[in-house]
Amino acid sequence: MGKTAEEKQESTKMEYDLIVIGAGPGGYEAAFEAADLGMKTALIEKEEPGGTCLNRGCIPTKALLHAAELYRSMKNAEASGICAKDVSYDLCRMQERKKDVVIQLRKGIEDTAKRKKVELIRGFGVVCGEGRVLVRTGEGERMLTSGRILLATGSRPVKPPIPGVDLPGVVTSNELLENEKPFGSLVVIGGGVIGVEFAALYEALGTKVTVIEAMPQLLPNLDRELAQSLKMLMKKRGITVCTGAKVETIRQREGGGLICEYTAEKQETAEADLVLVCVGRRPYTEGLFAGGILPEAERGRLLVNERYETSVPGVYAIGDVTGGIMLAHAAAAEGRNAVRIMAGLPAAEDVQRIPSCIYTEPEIACVGMSPDEAKAAGIDADSRKVLMGANGRTVIAGGERGYIRVTFEKETGKLLGAQLMCERATDIVSEFTMALSAGLTVQDMAKTVRPHPTFSEAVSDAVRGL
Repeated sequence: MGKTAEEKQESTKMEYDLIVIGAGPGGYEAAFEAADLGMKTALIEKEEPGGTCLNRGCIPTKALLHAAELYRSMKNAEASGICAKDVSYDLCRMQERKKDVVIQLRKGIEDTAKRKKVELIRGFGVVCGEGRVLVRTGEGERMLTSGRILLATGSRPVKPPIPGVDLPGVVTSNELLENEKPFGSLVVIGGGVIGVEFAALYEALGTKVTVIEAMPQLLPNLDRELAQSLKMLMKKRGITVCTGAKVETIRQREGGGLICEYTAEKQETAEADLVLVCVGRRPYTEGLFAGGILPEAERGRLLVNERYETSVPGVYAIGDVTGGIMLAHAAAAEGRNAVRIMAGLPAAEDVQRIPSCIYTEPEIACVGMSPDEAKAAGIDADSRKVLMGANGRTVIAGGERGYIRVTFEKETGKLLGAQLMCERATDIVSEFTMALSAGLTVQDMAKTVRPHPTFSEAVSDAVRGL
């Protein structure tokens, strides 16, 4: 006997309103937004909640950088009248502290998921089409159904095809973040954000560091003046920086360690105990789709439209897996926006103006256009730059070379962007990000009275043109 119409309707009901694959910042923020909007949501994660950012990226790196900066400050404390003798560091204790931070924040994600009634499922999710996701766990397989599927699987480090890249002692950021043994020398292949942060970390701990970057400048995707200022500062601190250089091979050194052979203006070599390879990241899509499902992609990244929809009906994607700006806060904003669009609501966050932050010392941050970018776009723009050497808080803190520069339309004064290299730059940049989203002018920003003495009062000097 066949099913009644009511029974057929019941059989087509989905188990969830939304299934999110990947519990990094983009995934868990999307799941929490969905729960707040009344969607029954499942969040699938093959490893630990928090994704790369919490477990193998932003948070652990900054925890170690914080410890290294404390160590540097203690060694230089005599300038402030503090006598600290025989200052040393314990890398194992630093790693323990890092792990404590990660565990605390991971527990916060798990607790929030429980409170919002988001079902957190540990396993590997595979999109099988027709609103179906197969989850492979240690206990077996489970098929889930949902009206919508959101992919937030992030990215993973890339190892370039350099001879010797698989030798012992050649590591990615994932492995170096777990290192507990001090070593004397480090070669960093790649002068992007990850490379310069690790260079800053280990230089502060007394390691001899060499950075080799293929492009003409460090931080190739950022403003050239920021890159040049950072290069000068790194060299001042004893880091060897080689830009416009191609690594030809990595080989073992007699007696231990490694030798990198590279070509700049001539053939050069750099010796080190460890070699860090950080030349970029690749969207993570391996094994994500069952046979026969081929979403439209370009060089490994999933292509999406303005609604975050892939070419597979009912399947959305956000964050690193779609390429673009690979930043945790960008993925989180995209995740929340995607869910709101699914719910028939307008996107709430401006993802066209995403700040970039680098946690060197001093910090670097930027948002919007640089003067060069404005010129390339055909905009009649002007810029103002204030040096931090006259900023009271910077002088008190013994801050290094730094500045804040604002770029704006010459005729209207409308803010176009800002570039910062100074103490607390990663916090101050939010003021410029908000101003850009609000369409403010430098004259509007100049109306705000900022407290004295603070690092942020240099913003007033920059927008007023002092």
